[in-house]
Amino acid sequence: MDYDNKQAESAKRPFARKSLKHVNSFKAMDVMRRASELESLGRKIVHLEVGEPDFSTVAPIVDAAKKALEKGLTQYTSPTGIVELKTRLSELYFRRHGLSVNAERILITPGASGGLLLLANLLVEAGDEILIMDPAYPCVRNFIRLMSATPRLIPCDAQQGFRPTVSQFEKARNSSTKGVWLASPNNPTGTVLDRETLTKLAVWARSTANHFLVDEIYHGLHYVSDLPSVLEVESDAFVVNSFSKYFGMTGWRLGWIVVPDQYVEQATRLAQNLYICASSISQYGALGAFTSEAEILLENRRHEFNQRRGYFCNALSEIGLPPAASVDGAFYVYADVSRYNFDSQTFCQLMLEKFGVAMTPGTDFGEYKSSQYVRMSFTTSQENLELGIERMQSALDSFR
Repeated sequence: MDYDNKQAESAKRPFARKSLKHVNSFKAMDVMRRASELESLGRKIVHLEVGEPDFSTVAPIVDAAKKALEKGLTQYTSPTGIVELKTRLSELYFRRHGLSVNAERILITPGASGGLLLLANLLVEAGDEILIMDPAYPCVRNFIRLMSATPRLIPCDAQQGFRPTVSQFEKARNSSTKGVWLASPNNPTGTVLDRETLTKLAVWARSTANHFLVDEIYHGLHYVSDLPSVLEVESDAFVVNSFSKYFGMTGWRLGWIVVPDQYVEQATRLAQNLYICASSISQYGALGAFTSEAEILLENRRHEFNQRRGYFCNALSEIGLPPAASVDGAFYVYADVSRYNFDSQTFCQLMLEKFGVAMTPGTDFGEYKSSQYVRMSFTTSQENLELGIERMQSALDSFR
């Protein structure tokens, strides 16, 4: 075989990891891409598919970032983040939860995704099984699969408020089970783990020697009086959080994790190797989120989301598409569409292509009854929500 033929033969060899075949596409992004294509053709699309606040980042954050740029603060920071920001977050845990969280336990990450990636590398080995909720944020199971481990999906239905139980965990546990990954508030359901449930699950994890991780990125965007951090019931839990949702900094790609004291050194080494540090400008900008001016603006936005939630949930119920569970946090409604004799993928496709409403099929979030559900996000204006309801009403009338 001559050199050119050898090169051609080599080019055909599959170099990508075999485990990638188990990594699903992010369907919400696929829907958004198709919606954008339709908009480029002149269609008016109501966007209910992506979990991104429609508000621009508040001025105090933008101003803090500008000042950092003017000062030339564009160099690498510590891999764990700037001390000032870690201190502000430590103070936040005390104000919100009465917790004394040492700032050394907090690592600033490039988004919550960067935090999840770091924790996957820290906690998960090939062959492990990790118990996760079904439905849940899709990237969680994909990060676990990338570690050549298995996400063990625990089916949660509307009757149990989409919350897992200790008995389910005990039934699913085997010799390969090494951890539990949860979320509160949860994406896509908007449900929260109340204090009693969270405590029971944390106690079970400790008693069975499993690590316990909770995604709290929607903290701040909650509509109940008591939303505990897992650190209130389990001091050695792992936490993922983000500046994207409540703080409205999605494109800034900034998040944080909290790890037990004994994991700080290992987590720091991973941060050095995985991403060196989070964006310096984003970190300095985030300091502006802890000013009194920003706090007022952010709370006003939470109030706005709560008003949208009330309208949207009531309107959906009136047209025959009620929320499957109480929306106690985040900005999502999870609704059962099975009565209309379509699977969720078909339902979403019809809504987008024929009626101009973009939403995400439940198959993005798990396996259990996922073809029955769709997720809708109320991260758009009241005017657009009303237009979406009007269009959905027309669609559902045609489906009956």
